[in-house]
Amino acid sequence: MLKGWFYMRVHELLTEIEKSRKEMVSLASQHSFSHQQVVEASTKLDHLLNKYYLLIKK
Repeated sequence: MLKGWFYMRVHELLTEIEKSRKEMVSLASQHSFSHQQVVEASTKLDHLLNKYYLLIKK
């Protein structure tokens, strides 16, 4: 059961990461890299990546 939860969570995180990455790239194509929306999208992506790495490290 725990193994199934782990794989579901990893899959969910990877989906969120890809969605966040696409959003950041889209915003960066419309604004400068230092624009507040781009910085916020980058921060969100960093947070998701940190969660992913912590999860798979266990």
